Amino acid sequence: MLDANTRNQNTKVIITGGAQGIGFAIARQLAEEGCKSIAIAGRTAEKGARAVDQLKTLGVDAIFVQADVSKVEDCGRIVAAASDRFGTVNGLVNAAATSARGTLIDTAPELFDLIFNTNVRGPFLLMQGVVRRLLDAGAPGSIVNILSMSAHAGQSFLTPYSSSKGALATMTKNVAAAYKSKRIRCNAVLPGWMDTPAEHDIQKKCHDAPDDWLQKAEASAPMGQLVKPDQLAILATYMLSPQSGVMTGALVDYDQNVAGVIGE
Repeated sequence: MLDANTRNQNTKVIITGGAQGIGFAIARQLAEEGCKSIAIAGRTAEKGARAVDQLKTLGVDAIFVQADVSKVEDCGRIVAAASDRFGTVNGLVNAAATSARGTLIDTAPELFDLIFNTNVRGPFLLMQGVVRRLLDAGAPGSIVNILSMSAHAGQSFLTPYSSSKGALATMTKNVAAAYKSKRIRCNAVLPGWMDTPAEHDIQKKCHDAPDDWLQKAEASAPMGQLVKPDQLAILATYMLSPQSGVMTGALVDYDQNVAGVIGE
């Protein structure tokens, strides 16, 4: 049994949305667990360069691929760049997403397409590219999709977003079933309300939240905090690692509120 400092020492991974938030927390945790090959993908070159520099100080051979997962050609470019650098990539974390607001009534077709292209088609194409290479190499691999508790239903202002996460939940199970005999595993984490810089921006932009919204939100939360990326990252890296054994097709709620429970 590998200890926590070495359990991902043979992992070569792509992390979309890896320059910030959940994605970067997972990259940093992987580095602490012995991972030496990390390709992070994101839209902003400055954030990507800063993330790569931090990972390199931890002894990682890290690269940044500037890309938008809503674009078909960018998804292929991410997989190609990581494969050219590291050889057979055996880990994938689909963390990039848009949580753009939209109700059933006010969501324009263009916004619906953007959300589904980013949150569903992008992960599909990335999984397709990684799995094809794993099959060609006859190698095992592990995929972790970052979903949301909104996949269970979601709020009225998150209709297309929630639907996209529900679609990715089904895709996670489908891929897990399809490639289990090839030792390619696929699991997902469903975080609840999170404390991230992106969430702060959304609260200010979309909900006109006060500067102390986080303190107020955490004061009213059952466990006194929102979901923290560094905590969630430990679960995600476990799923990626050989220590998670035969775990596949799992959709793990990561929240202090239990889906389906009302009034407690």
